[in-house]
Amino acid sequence: MDLTKISSPSDIKNLNLEEMKELAADIRKFLINKCSVTGGHIGPNLGVVELTIALHKFFNSPQDKFIWDVGHQAYVHKILTGRAGDFDTLRKYKGLSGFPKMAESEHDVWETGHSSTSLSAAMGMAAARDIKGDDNYVIPIIGDGALTGGMALEALNHIGSQQTNMIVILNDNEMSIAPNVGALHSILGKLRTAGKYNSVKDDVEELIKRIPAVGGKMASIVERLKDSLKYLVVSGVFFEELGFTYLGPIDGHDFNELERNLLYAKKMEGPVLLHVVTKKGKGYHPAENDKVGTWHGTGPYKIETGDFVKSPAKGPSWSGLVAATVARIAREDQRVATITPAMPVGSKLEAISAEFPERFYDVGIAEQHAATMAAGMATQGMKPFLSIYSTFLQRAYDQLVHDIARQKLNVFIGIDRAGLVGADGETHQGVFDIAFLRHLPNMVIMMPKDENEGQHMVKTALAYNDGPIAMRYPRGNGFGIPMDEELKVLPIGKWEKLTEGQDATILTFGTTIPMAYEAAELLKERGISVSIVNARFIKPLDEAMLDELFAVGKPIITVEEAVLAGGFGSAVLEYAHDSGVNAPIHRMGIPDQFIEHGDVEALLAEIGMTPGALADLTADAISVLERKKELQ
Repeated sequence: MDLTKISSPSDIKNLNLEEMKELAADIRKFLINKCSVTGGHIGPNLGVVELTIALHKFFNSPQDKFIWDVGHQAYVHKILTGRAGDFDTLRKYKGLSGFPKMAESEHDVWETGHSSTSLSAAMGMAAARDIKGDDNYVIPIIGDGALTGGMALEALNHIGSQQTNMIVILNDNEMSIAPNVGALHSILGKLRTAGKYNSVKDDVEELIKRIPAVGGKMASIVERLKDSLKYLVVSGVFFEELGFTYLGPIDGHDFNELERNLLYAKKMEGPVLLHVVTKKGKGYHPAENDKVGTWHGTGPYKIETGDFVKSPAKGPSWSGLVAATVARIAREDQRVATITPAMPVGSKLEAISAEFPERFYDVGIAEQHAATMAAGMATQGMKPFLSIYSTFLQRAYDQLVHDIARQKLNVFIGIDRAGLVGADGETHQGVFDIAFLRHLPNMVIMMPKDENEGQHMVKTALAYNDGPIAMRYPRGNGFGIPMDEELKVLPIGKWEKLTEGQDATILTFGTTIPMAYEAAELLKERGISVSIVNARFIKPLDEAMLDELFAVGKPIITVEEAVLAGGFGSAVLEYAHDSGVNAPIHRMGIPDQFIEHGDVEALLAEIGMTPGALADLTADAISVLERKKELQ
């Protein structure tokens, strides 16, 4: 089937079983081919092909609301809602988003890139439906890994207690980004192996109906028999105790089972949970055999071999560098332990896990728990390394405030994917962490200019004993520079002057230092010389250096790949104000908007963060200052 000719779900409503199987095969081939060029979340989508087809066949989107948890499993949904023709632009600048996007289609009713939100959103939509007196189905599709998120459990509790009409699809593939962990994962494992509870229950109920009518005591015994059956068939019916009608587990690749159970679920009153067992990566051998999460989301790859197509890297990955340095220190310091919320692969922690299994904790998709667990460890004299993406650290904000910073606990927060991350877009850009960490008392924030300084910052963080300390590091690789053999502790709050200039000073750090060097070269062509300062400590500021710069009176330009509101530049402005100095300070950074997906360089250009724009800003600042002096 030519998938680009599918304009809406109505185009598949009349397909028979064999045609649905053909469609599933065509979709898999399409996804494998397209994602080999664009990259993307190939594993999750190959696993939900039949499920997505069945949902669109037996329900009516967008009247019925499909809410995709995390959203990286919505590619098939996009194909069936008329977007196959746009897949060459997947995750590219101004192209098709890798997640549900309301601006793309009326069929995308909820936008999400973080896990565990679908059930709460579904409860909100169902509540609105009931208030308005509408008649439609609300169907969240949530992965088994996402159920470890506290928000999902809160929503399950509420939905069950309210007995809200809803069909929850539990897509159980035993994997989130990495293999799932925890007691809930074990419960699902027991459900998988226990067989089909509902089919057995229905058989027994049919048998009971054949018993001649009996009264009183006998009728009560029969009802108790029905209620007790689930305990005989399934070890701990977790969802039924929460108030859900549990259906399954069923084979999520069997159209007959999907049809039978989806139609059954449509007839039920109250919340229903349909447990669907799928195979992540189904239909593509390398992805099917992935045991660690490598094929959850990828860059381009060679279809024939499954080898990834990577640009040559000059230096080590930032995640790998930080993890290797933590491991190096952990060999000498038994207090060092590592905690991650379901990101052992993305943050390159596999080697730490293998070498220090007794000091490594993957807590699943549970960022709040991870942060407070690190705080608890710190109270006992341990040195916890909390490895977490910037975008996911947002989910643990109260724990940072209440449990870590307030108690001034020695937690090392490794903020991975700080700055723009590109293809994953708005939900994953790591641009808010400076603003939401900087105002916390007791917090130290730093970011290295290169991998050598990075390894020294890891040493600094694990040697620090005066409260929490956070190190930001970007996605991607370092520069391949020489590395010092001996690790050293950097002086907290001390910056480093990289170049000397007479006309202005650029204060920046991390990923924007190369931009500053390029701008300096452009300015040199105009006869302008600037100093470049590696403001590696975002908090505390190097107040002594700032006082010197204020005294000189030349323009100061702050540059950060993070939001301007409440960011590093704001801190410099605040210090100038509090010092009673009317300093010529100008800022460059992320404006007050969400940054969409695309190549990082293209995104930076769109918001005016380029070497040329920095050179112009600096030159203009110098001109403005000179005109003011002439008028005085």
